[in-house]
Amino acid sequence: MGTIAYFDCFSGISGDMILGALVDLGLEVEALQSALSSLEIESFRLETREVLSYGLRATKLNVVVQPGVLVRTFNNIKSIIEKSDLSDDVKSKSIDIFTLIARAEATIHKKPLDQVHFHELGAVDSIVDIVGAVYGIKHLGIEDVFCSPLPLGHGMIKTEHGIIPVPAPAVLEILADAPVYGGGIPTELVTPTGAAVIKTIATAFGEYPLMRIGKVGYGAGSKDIGRPNLLRVVVGEPLSPGKDLETPACVISTNIDDMNPEFYEYVMERLFDAGAHDVWLIPIHMKKTRPGVTVNVLCSPDDAERVKELLLTETSTFGLRTTSVTKRVIERERIVVKTPWGEVRVKVGREGGRITNISPEFSDCAEIAAKTGIPVKDVFNKAHVLASFELERETD
Repeated sequence: MGTIAYFDCFSGISGDMILGALVDLGLEVEALQSALSSLEIESFRLETREVLSYGLRATKLNVVVQPGVLVRTFNNIKSIIEKSDLSDDVKSKSIDIFTLIARAEATIHKKPLDQVHFHELGAVDSIVDIVGAVYGIKHLGIEDVFCSPLPLGHGMIKTEHGIIPVPAPAVLEILADAPVYGGGIPTELVTPTGAAVIKTIATAFGEYPLMRIGKVGYGAGSKDIGRPNLLRVVVGEPLSPGKDLETPACVISTNIDDMNPEFYEYVMERLFDAGAHDVWLIPIHMKKTRPGVTVNVLCSPDDAERVKELLLTETSTFGLRTTSVTKRVIERERIVVKTPWGEVRVKVGREGGRITNISPEFSDCAEIAAKTGIPVKDVFNKAHVLASFELERETD
């Protein structure tokens, strides 16, 4: 299994923060400088230093270059990357990032893609940040990248185009479909470079993936934003749900005392269709001693919004409670046994390779009992015995 990385962008993301975090994880500055030296751009030098941001240690990376006013087009930058000695996959991913930026700029300024001119993003430091990030991810052996939702900040910033609002229009175009939030900081937290890099390399946005943590790297930003201005990148080994691993889940609950009881069966069916893992009802007494029902739904975080919407529209509730939990699921398989009266499906549970549960399918047992007149408990017990015997033979 390969290495994965989670970009924890609690204070945003920028190109220099990405490179700083990768260096903090072990990317050698000399190797990075050497790899990028084949780019036909102005001479530059990479400098790193350790910094403290509100008590947290991090690596600050700077691209040192002589100031200039060279403005490049998308085609210029694409040609520079293609002519370099970098590997084909680094070239391809780097061009994808610049293509995303160019499309955003083309949309904002209503220009054809090949006529988009890069000002800040055509500068040497931006090219180094973008291509260096792609090189660093590959050099560290990171195969998949996941990212937290992004805080955008607010306010106004000065650019080559003049004073523009935060988040910058290019950032909003680039981050289409990505989860974002305000963050409450009156400054730019996500730069176009940072947005384009993470939108291109990230497999998914959300909470931490199921993983075994290996190393943690911190890349520092330049501004004092009143809290640690850092990007945290966590790398490790991906884990697969199953066996004794616990996976994130949600329990969504609501108390109801004024709904027609006939509706519950329909609502439960709809909840399962919406992705619920389990639904259960608990009788309760509410205010004024009115009898009521607590509806509980266990589901994955990905299905939580659908479940909430269904509860709010299909029941008489005025509110919901959501609790984050973990769900432990043992390995399961189904076998079929032949009883004297017909076939019965049997669910088998295993924990660490050891059989822990054997459960004949009740509906199969009930159908046989109804047809034959055999007591359902006898059909169930026979299926259980036959399944146990068959499973014991497999392990011998």
